[in-house]
Amino acid sequence: MPAAAIKLDIMSDPICPWCYIGKTYLDRALEQNPDHPFVIEWHPFQLNPDMPAEGMDRRAYLEGKFGGKEGAVKAYAPVVEHAQKAGLKIDFEAMKRTPNTLNAHRLIHWAGIEGRQTAAVSALFKAYFVEGRDIGDIDTLADIADGIELDAAVIRRLLESDADQQQIIDRDAHSRKMGITSVPTFIVAGQHAVPGAQPPELWSKVIAELAAQESNN
Repeated sequence: MPAAAIKLDIMSDPICPWCYIGKTYLDRALEQNPDHPFVIEWHPFQLNPDMPAEGMDRRAYLEGKFGGKEGAVKAYAPVVEHAQKAGLKIDFEAMKRTPNTLNAHRLIHWAGIEGRQTAAVSALFKAYFVEGRDIGDIDTLADIADGIELDAAVIRRLLESDADQQQIIDRDAHSRKMGITSVPTFIVAGQHAVPGAQPPELWSKVIAELAAQESNN
């Protein structure tokens, strides 16, 4: 008998390396537990809500944020280590710009309406971390939409308007009001918050506990 569906809400940003690592770990656990009960929904959380619309040079951004080159290298050392552990190749050299992710979050939202939300999240992570593409750029986002079987012309038209911009900003603000300050944050069944990039073993344990609870009901 299939497990009763349980909502897994994920607050994430497509330029957050920990979100990319966290999704990879979760995916691994879900593959190992094909009877998992999760119904996943991705929610917008901008790491840099004040980023200029056109983004900025990534090196300048990181050095400004972490107090110079040394600080940036130090801050990113754990990311590099965990990405390797997760089997991910992140091409930091190729990543020239830090984009404003409002448009990327709009794409994720529209993909969700078409039942392609997780595909959009995966494609954005790949475009940014593996291919070093500017995921704040409308041409890039339309191309990503095309790659996940959305209508690129429709997505481009929407991106060139302000459709759903305010909704994304409001949803982001709502997460912050709930007390979420960093991503990824996973919320299980609307009540249990699991912060950070958790290993597959933790997710397998959560799935086992949920299955045990259900069989006791």
